[in-house]
Amino acid sequence: MSAAADGFRMPAEWAPHERTWMAWPGPNVTFPNETELARSRAAWAAVARAVRRFEPVTMVVGPGQAEGARALLGPDIELVERELDDAWMRDIGPTFLTDGTGQLAAVDWTFNGWGAQDWATWEHDAKIGAHVSDLAGARTYTSRLVNEGGAIHVDGEGTVLLTETVQLGPERNPDWTREEVETEIHAMLGTRKAIWLRRGLTADYPPHGYGTLGHVDIVAAFARPGVVVAHTQPDPAHPDHELCKENVALLRSQTDARGRSLDVVEIPAPTVVADEEGWVDYSYINHYLCNGGVVLCAFDDPRDENAAGIFRRLFPDRTVTLVDARTIFAGGGGIHCITQQQPRV
Repeated sequence: MSAAADGFRMPAEWAPHERTWMAWPGPNVTFPNETELARSRAAWAAVARAVRRFEPVTMVVGPGQAEGARALLGPDIELVERELDDAWMRDIGPTFLTDGTGQLAAVDWTFNGWGAQDWATWEHDAKIGAHVSDLAGARTYTSRLVNEGGAIHVDGEGTVLLTETVQLGPERNPDWTREEVETEIHAMLGTRKAIWLRRGLTADYPPHGYGTLGHVDIVAAFARPGVVVAHTQPDPAHPDHELCKENVALLRSQTDARGRSLDVVEIPAPTVVADEEGWVDYSYINHYLCNGGVVLCAFDDPRDENAAGIFRRLFPDRTVTLVDARTIFAGGGGIHCITQQQPRV
C-alpha cells in the first residue's frame, strides 16, 4: 500500500508544526577548511535560533560534535547524534505526512548525493531519512524514487511543484518516465496534480559549485493555495533573466489540483548577480515557514527589505525574520534547504 492509499498526505509548510529538524555541519568537501566550517556552523546556528523563537528545533549532529554545537546553539535546542556526511536536512531527511486522525508518517526517498555528483558523499546521509522518521515516531514509507525535499513544494490541497532536471534527470532516475514519476510522487505525497518547471537557476548546475541540478525551492513556492511566489532576475545580463520570465509565464498559465488559476507573486533577486566564482543564485524564495514566523534569507542587499515587505503582506499574521544566508548559499543552498518541518498531528 502507498502512503496516499493509507490516507496520508504532505501538509503545506504553513500548517502547524510539531518541530523543525536540522543537521549540523561537519568536516567535508562542502566546508573545505576550518574557517569555512566555523562560518557555516555560525550560519546554521543563526537559522536554528531564529526558528527556535517559534517552535522546537532538533539538530542531528555527528558523533563527538555535540559539545561544540551546544556552545553555538544554546541550551534550548535538542541534539541527537547520528553519522552524517553533509548538513542539508531538507534533502537528506524524511518528508513528513499526516492522515488527519493523529497519525504521523514519513517518506524516505532514495538519496544519491544530488545525482551522484563527484563532490558528494552520501553513505550516512542516505540513512538519515529513516533515522529521523524513527526518532519522530513516524511510520516510514520507503520510495525507490531518487528525490529530495528541496525538489518538491506542495500546497496541501493536491498540487506539487517539480523540475524536469531533477526527478527526470539521468543523474537520478534515468529509467523513469514522467508518468511513472508523477505516479510515485502522488502515491507518496497524496497529491493529484504536478506542475513541472523546465529547470532550476543557472548557479544550481555545474560548474557553479555545489548545486542540486535544479531544486524547485529556490525558484518557486506556494504561499497559500492558489498563490505562488516566484524568483525573478531583473538584470538582463544574468542568464536567469529569461529563465525566470519563462517560469512566471508557465506558472500563470497553470491551474492547481482544484482548478484555480495560479496567482504568481514575483520576488526580485538581490542586486548582486555574481561573485568571484561566477553567477550567483541568491534567492528569497528559499525561505522557511514556522509556527507564527517566516525565516527569510538576507544578503546585506538593498532588496532584502523589499522582499521582507512582500512576505509581510503575504503572511500578515507571521513575524518575518531576516537571517544572513550568504554563507549557506556558498555551500549550495539556503535556509529552506537546511530545515525540515515535522507537522503537528
